[in-house]
Amino acid sequence: MPRAVIFINGHIPDLNLVRSLIQASDTLLAADGGTRLALALGLMPSVVIGDLDSLIDDDRRKLDAAGTEIRRYPREKNETDLELALHYAIEAGSRQILLVAALGYRLDQTIGNLALLTDPRLSTFDVRLDDGLEEAFFTRGCCQVRGAAGEIVSLIPWGGEVGGVVTDGLRWPLQGETLYPYKTRGISNELLGETASVSLKSGSLLIVHSRHR
Repeated sequence: MPRAVIFINGHIPDLNLVRSLIQASDTLLAADGGTRLALALGLMPSVVIGDLDSLIDDDRRKLDAAGTEIRRYPREKNETDLELALHYAIEAGSRQILLVAALGYRLDQTIGNLALLTDPRLSTFDVRLDDGLEEAFFTRGCCQVRGAAGEIVSLIPWGGEVGGVVTDGLRWPLQGETLYPYKTRGISNELLGETASVSLKSGSLLIVHSRHR
Protein backbone atom coordinates (compact mmCIF):
# COMPACT_ATOMS: atom_id res chain seq x y z
CA MET A 1 0.00 0.00 0.00
CA PRO A 2 1.28 3.55 -0.71
CA ARG A 3 2.24 5.86 2.12
CA ALA A 4 -0.72 6.71 4.32
CA VAL A 5 -1.22 10.32 5.38
CA ILE A 6 -3.48 10.82 8.39
CA PHE A 7 -4.84 14.33 8.96
CA ILE A 8 -5.46 15.16 12.62
CA ASN A 9 -7.35 17.97 14.33
CA GLY A 10 -4.23 19.72 15.67
CA HIS A 11 -2.20 22.88 15.14
CA ILE A 12 -0.74 23.83 11.76
CA PRO A 13 1.66 26.80 11.51
CA ASP A 14 1.22 27.25 7.75
CA LEU A 15 -1.00 25.44 5.24
CA ASN A 16 1.59 25.86 2.49
CA LEU A 17 4.16 24.02 4.59
CA VAL A 18 1.76 21.11 4.98
CA ARG A 19 0.88 21.15 1.28
CA SER A 20 4.53 20.53 0.44
CA LEU A 21 4.47 17.28 2.44
CA ILE A 22 1.74 15.59 0.38
CA GLN A 23 2.55 13.36 -2.58
CA ALA A 24 0.19 12.42 -5.40
CA SER A 25 0.53 8.71 -4.60
CA ASP A 26 -0.44 9.07 -0.91
CA THR A 27 -3.51 7.40 0.55
CA LEU A 28 -5.34 10.12 2.48
CA LEU A 29 -7.09 9.38 5.77
CA ALA A 30 -8.61 11.73 8.33
CA ALA A 31 -9.09 11.29 12.05
CA ASP A 32 -12.44 13.01 12.70
CA GLY A 33 -11.78 16.78 12.80
CA GLY A 34 -8.67 16.33 10.68
CA THR A 35 -11.14 16.31 7.79
CA ARG A 36 -11.26 20.10 8.05
CA LEU A 37 -7.51 20.35 7.39
CA ALA A 38 -7.66 18.00 4.40
CA LEU A 39 -10.50 19.97 2.84
CA ALA A 40 -8.72 23.27 3.51
CA LEU A 41 -5.85 21.91 1.42
CA GLY A 42 -8.25 20.98 -1.36
CA LEU A 43 -7.83 17.27 -0.62
CA MET A 44 -10.49 14.63 -0.11
CA PRO A 45 -9.72 11.78 2.30
CA SER A 46 -10.68 8.30 1.18
CA VAL A 47 -11.60 7.28 4.74
CA VAL A 48 -12.65 9.29 7.83
CA ILE A 49 -12.33 7.52 11.17
CA GLY A 50 -13.48 8.47 14.67
CA ASP A 51 -16.48 9.41 16.76
CA LEU A 52 -17.19 12.39 14.44
CA ASP A 53 -17.80 14.82 17.30
CA SER A 54 -15.59 17.39 15.54
CA LEU A 55 -17.00 16.91 12.04
CA ILE A 56 -19.27 19.78 10.98
CA ASP A 57 -22.36 19.18 8.85
CA ASP A 58 -21.03 20.99 5.79
CA ASP A 59 -17.88 18.85 5.75
CA ARG A 60 -19.98 15.70 6.20
CA ARG A 61 -22.03 16.64 3.13
CA LYS A 62 -18.83 17.07 1.10
CA LEU A 63 -17.60 13.66 2.23
CA ASP A 64 -20.90 12.00 1.36
CA ALA A 65 -20.93 13.62 -2.08
CA ALA A 66 -17.41 12.37 -2.76
CA GLY A 67 -18.22 8.83 -1.60
CA THR A 68 -15.71 8.91 1.25
CA GLU A 69 -15.89 5.90 3.55
CA ILE A 70 -16.97 6.85 7.09
CA ARG A 71 -15.95 4.60 9.98
CA ARG A 72 -17.83 5.89 12.99
CA TYR A 73 -17.07 4.83 16.57
CA PRO A 74 -18.89 5.56 19.84
CA ARG A 75 -17.83 8.71 21.66
CA GLU A 76 -17.31 6.62 24.80
CA LYS A 77 -14.30 4.59 23.70
CA ASN A 78 -10.84 3.61 24.93
CA GLU A 79 -8.88 4.95 21.94
CA THR A 80 -8.39 8.42 20.50
CA ASP A 81 -9.52 9.01 16.92
CA LEU A 82 -5.87 9.08 15.85
CA GLU A 83 -5.17 5.70 17.42
CA LEU A 84 -8.10 4.23 15.49
CA ALA A 85 -6.89 5.79 12.25
CA LEU A 86 -3.35 4.55 12.87
CA HIS A 87 -4.64 1.02 13.44
CA TYR A 88 -6.56 1.26 10.17
CA ALA A 89 -3.43 2.29 8.25
CA ILE A 90 -1.40 -0.54 9.79
CA GLU A 91 -4.04 -3.15 9.00
CA ALA A 92 -4.35 -1.79 5.44
CA GLY A 93 -0.67 -2.58 4.93
CA SER A 94 0.96 0.85 5.00
CA ARG A 95 4.58 0.72 6.18
CA GLN A 96 5.09 4.44 5.69
CA ILE A 97 2.70 6.65 7.65
CA LEU A 98 2.71 10.43 7.98
CA LEU A 99 0.67 12.01 10.79
CA VAL A 100 -0.16 15.63 9.94
CA ALA A 101 -1.18 18.15 12.63
CA ALA A 102 -0.48 15.82 15.57
CA LEU A 103 1.44 18.52 17.43
CA GLY A 104 0.23 21.54 19.40
CA TYR A 105 -2.85 22.84 21.24
CA ARG A 106 -2.87 20.24 24.09
CA LEU A 107 0.24 18.86 25.74
CA ASP A 108 -1.50 15.64 26.80
CA GLN A 109 -2.66 14.96 23.26
CA THR A 110 0.77 15.74 21.83
CA ILE A 111 2.53 13.38 24.25
CA GLY A 112 -0.11 10.73 23.64
CA ASN A 113 0.31 11.07 19.87
CA LEU A 114 4.07 10.64 20.22
CA ALA A 115 3.59 7.61 22.45
CA LEU A 116 1.46 5.92 19.77
CA LEU A 117 4.59 5.72 17.61
CA THR A 118 6.25 3.41 20.16
CA ASP A 119 3.78 0.60 19.33
CA PRO A 120 5.98 -2.51 18.88
CA ARG A 121 4.19 -3.24 15.60
CA LEU A 122 5.77 -0.09 14.19
CA SER A 123 9.37 -1.00 15.02
CA THR A 124 10.24 -1.57 11.35
CA PHE A 125 7.88 1.09 9.94
CA ASP A 126 8.61 4.68 8.94
CA VAL A 127 6.04 6.67 10.94
CA ARG A 128 6.47 10.40 11.46
CA LEU A 129 4.57 13.31 12.96
CA ASP A 130 4.94 16.42 10.83
CA ASP A 131 3.34 19.86 10.68
CA GLY A 132 5.58 21.20 7.93
CA LEU A 133 7.78 23.08 10.38
CA GLU A 134 8.74 20.24 12.71
CA GLU A 135 8.90 16.49 12.30
CA ALA A 136 9.21 13.91 15.06
CA PHE A 137 9.85 10.19 14.83
CA PHE A 138 11.47 7.29 16.68
CA THR A 139 14.44 5.16 15.75
CA ARG A 140 15.48 1.92 17.39
CA GLY A 141 18.42 1.24 15.08
CA CYS A 142 19.51 3.72 12.44
CA CYS A 143 17.96 6.52 10.44
CA GLN A 144 18.64 9.65 8.43
CA VAL A 145 17.47 13.22 8.97
CA ARG A 146 17.11 15.32 5.82
CA GLY A 147 16.90 19.09 5.82
CA ALA A 148 19.18 22.10 5.48
CA ALA A 149 22.35 23.25 7.20
CA GLY A 150 21.68 24.96 10.50
CA GLU A 151 18.35 23.28 11.21
CA ILE A 152 17.87 21.92 14.73
CA VAL A 153 17.94 18.21 15.47
CA SER A 154 17.26 17.00 19.01
CA LEU A 155 17.85 13.43 20.19
CA ILE A 156 15.66 12.52 23.17
CA PRO A 157 15.88 9.16 24.98
CA TRP A 158 12.42 7.64 25.41
CA GLY A 159 11.50 5.30 28.23
CA GLY A 160 15.04 4.76 29.47
CA GLU A 161 18.67 5.20 28.53
CA VAL A 162 19.78 4.84 24.91
CA GLY A 163 23.17 3.23 24.34
CA GLY A 164 25.78 3.35 21.62
CA VAL A 165 24.55 6.54 19.92
CA VAL A 166 26.61 7.49 16.89
CA THR A 167 25.90 10.51 14.67
CA ASP A 168 27.34 11.80 11.43
CA GLY A 169 26.51 15.15 9.87
CA LEU A 170 25.63 16.97 13.10
CA ARG A 171 27.62 19.89 14.47
CA TRP A 172 28.29 18.18 17.80
CA PRO A 173 28.90 14.49 17.02
CA LEU A 174 28.19 11.58 19.31
CA GLN A 175 30.55 8.63 19.13
CA GLY A 176 29.05 5.62 20.84
CA GLU A 177 27.68 7.61 23.78
CA THR A 178 24.82 6.80 26.14
CA LEU A 179 21.97 9.30 26.40
CA TYR A 180 19.91 9.41 29.58
CA PRO A 181 16.24 10.50 29.82
CA TYR A 182 16.98 12.77 32.80
CA LYS A 183 19.75 14.67 30.97
CA THR A 184 19.57 17.07 28.01
CA ARG A 185 22.76 15.99 26.24
CA GLY A 186 21.03 15.44 22.90
CA ILE A 187 18.99 18.65 22.72
CA SER A 188 19.56 21.33 20.04
CA ASN A 189 22.16 19.82 17.79
CA GLU A 190 22.43 21.18 14.22
CA LEU A 191 22.58 19.80 10.70
CA LEU A 192 25.88 20.54 8.97
CA GLY A 193 24.41 19.88 5.53
CA GLU A 194 21.35 18.31 3.94
CA THR A 195 21.63 14.90 5.61
CA ALA A 196 22.67 13.49 8.96
CA SER A 197 22.68 9.88 10.16
CA VAL A 198 21.92 8.55 13.62
CA SER A 199 22.45 5.00 14.87
CA LEU A 200 22.17 3.33 18.25
CA LYS A 201 22.72 -0.06 19.84
CA SER A 202 19.95 -0.14 22.43
CA GLY A 203 16.85 1.74 23.48
CA SER A 204 14.43 4.02 21.68
CA LEU A 205 15.36 7.52 20.55
CA LEU A 206 12.90 10.29 19.74
CA ILE A 207 14.23 12.56 17.01
CA VAL A 208 12.78 16.04 16.60
CA HIS A 209 13.82 17.98 13.50
CA SER A 210 12.94 21.70 13.40
CA ARG A 211 13.10 23.21 9.92
CA HIS A 212 13.82 26.77 8.86
CA ARG A 213 10.72 28.83 8.06
